[in-house]
Order: sequence, then C-alpha cells, then structure tokens
Amino acid sequence: MPSLWKQLTFSFATLLCVLSATLLLVALATERWVSGRILCGTGAELVSANCSELDKFTGHIYYGLFQGQKTRRCGLGNRSTKIYIFPTLVQTLNTGLHVMVIVFLLVAVGFTLLSLSVSIYNARKVGAMWCDDDVCVFGFIVYICVWVFGSLAVLCFLAAVRHHRLTERVSNYQETLFHFSILDERLDWSFWLGVASVATHGVVCVVVAMSRIKLPKPQNKKQSEQPTVTAEVLMY
Repeated sequence: MPSLWKQLTFSFATLLCVLSATLLLVALATERWVSGRILCGTGAELVSANCSELDKFTGHIYYGLFQGQKTRRCGLGNRSTKIYIFPTLVQTLNTGLHVMVIVFLLVAVGFTLLSLSVSIYNARKVGAMWCDDDVCVFGFIVYICVWVFGSLAVLCFLAAVRHHRLTERVSNYQETLFHFSILDERLDWSFWLGVASVATHGVVCVVVAMSRIKLPKPQNKKQSEQPTVTAEVLMY
C-alpha cells in the first residue's frame, strides 16, 4: 500500500485529470474558439457609406474546429449562415494545420484518460511493473505527453489564426458578390478552455513530482530501559 502522502498526491492528481479531460472535451465540442466582427466592404463601397453608417454593414462571426456561424449585414438586414468546416471549407484553409490541431487534441484526450487510470491505480497501489522507487515512470511519461500534445494543438491553432488568416478565409467562403474584411477578432472561451486544460495538466505533473517527497515519519519514543535482574541482585 502507498503511504498517506502518495495517496493524497495521486488522489489530487486524479481530480485534476478529470477536470483536464472535461475541459478538453468541452473545448472540442463547442464553437467559440474565435469570434469577431466582419465588415461587408463591397456593400459599404456601393453606397459610399461614411463612418457613422458602417454599423449597418458590420456583422459578426464565431467558429470552432468543426462549425460556427456568420451574421452578415450588407444593407439588406441581418442574414445568418451556419458554417461547417468539414468537408469542403477545410479545403480552402491550411488543411494540414487544421487537421493537426484536431489530431493533437484527440491524442491529448486519449492520454488524459490514460493518465486518469494511472492516477487512480497509483492512489491505491504504488509499485507496479512500470515503477521504480515508488514512482511510476510510465505514468509520469503519460502526464508529460498530455501537456505536450495539448500545447502543440494550442500553438498550431494560434499559427492558423494569426499567420494564415483563418477568420478571413472562413468569413469569405462561398461569397461571390461580397467581400468581408475583419474588423477585429479575438480568441474566445472555447480556446481558453483548451489552454486551461493544458495548464491543469502542467499542475498534474508538478503534483506527481511532489509524490517523491519523503516526509519524516513519526518516531515512537523509546521505552526506558528496565533494569535487568541478575542472580547477584536476587541474593541481596
């Protein structure tokens, strides 16, 4: 059986693994990775709109890894369009980079579930065939893999947004009459859930490393030595 300190650290690591997996799954399933405002430049130019009239041509967009929504305003009122990244829109984007983000996140989810099982096992019993000196080397590698793949997914998505004009490509997909410019864009809460998951698993690595700390064991007071009774003492 593991010591109380190891039980506490790996139990806490188990809770953090559950939180990390939940955050990753929610981030994958939601559509708020990026949101922003888009300007219908073609419509504004047709009517020679001044600065005070640009609001009539300013719409909104948000999207995730799989779908999103665009609300455009080109002088004819609000028109909302559902955005589906797969199977055709992804071909106009940096396909390899976008697919890498999804693959890295799915791999991170798989390693998160594996690290969860390792944490539960270690909270109950330390000393498996993967372990050395009561520290599960295999488990620690799993924890590191989650952090690495999650970080790669976040960095790849940032590269797609900042350097490959992802929002502009998504907003102008299948637009033949109008061209949209990006007024502003921001990383929304779905993206930050992914970042929070990566940070959470970084904390898991720290907690698991803390399990190696050797706490001082309470020492029992030595019983005072009782005098020995010899035959000579008995004679007196």
